[in-house]
Amino acid sequence: MTGGNRAARTARLDELRKSRSVTQVKVAEHLRTNQGEISRLERRTDIYISTLAQYIRALGGKLEIRAVFPDSEVRITQFDEE
Repeated sequence: MTGGNRAARTARLDELRKSRSVTQVKVAEHLRTNQGEISRLERRTDIYISTLAQYIRALGGKLEIRAVFPDSEVRITQFDEE
């Protein structure tokens, strides 16, 4: 991950997973799939929001989606879990 403050940090999924000390096998168990599928998922550039949310939960986090504009930032709540 790069960046100094929370808002500026960026990471690819595999980098994020490794920074949390979680293996692909553990993520696969959480998503009820296999390690090979997690490897492919981490290389994809287009995935379902629900899949991404499950992946983030497997790392112990919560997915939040924001729209960032020059003058404001808005959290999109349409995809939040009930």
